[in-house]
Amino acid sequence: MNEFISKAALEARRARYKPGVRVELVRFEDPYSSLKPGDRGTVEFLDDTGSVHIKFDNGSSLGVLYGVDEIRLVE
Repeated sequence: MNEFISKAALEARRARYKPGVRVELVRFEDPYSSLKPGDRGTVEFLDDTGSVHIKFDNGSSLGVLYGVDEIRLVE
């Protein structure tokens, strides 16, 4: 279930997932997507709901929902 994000959590998420940062998909709940855990991509932007919009290496572009999906930074 999607949760509302607090202003503090949104700012923390914006600081962590800046445009150009590399991420890896950990958990993703979309039965219509070909994306799977382990897929990597580059953050494009973060919207006001806390969704991180990513351009994945396989060519897909998608928003990862706050409170539903999970990503991690790639070092």
